[in-house]
Amino acid sequence: MPGVPELTPTEFCARWSAAERGKSVVLLDVREHDELAAAAVAEARHIPMREIPARIAELGPQDARIVVHCHHGGRSLRVASWLRQQGFDQAQSMSGGIERWATEIDSGVPRY
Repeated sequence: MPGVPELTPTEFCARWSAAERGKSVVLLDVREHDELAAAAVAEARHIPMREIPARIAELGPQDARIVVHCHHGGRSLRVASWLRQQGFDQAQSMSGGIERWATEIDSGVPRY
């Protein structure tokens, strides 16, 4: 989607240490509950895509740094775009989603 910045899992990890995740940046997992049961990134906050509008307050202030991820990157692009339309100007999408995370960062994360 035009105007939505993307970063890879490697870029995400280079930019924010594990200790910073959840404090200076929110890693937002927008997959469904059954997908979360199959594979997860420990420091991610889980809000399924369809629940984002009702739970938007859980993301913090509009100047929060939010990196959205899903399975492959499609849903995360849509959610990051929507968040930017709501005033979350720092929302980004993680390209390749948890699938790419499993290949680039943590091979212990199951692929499905």
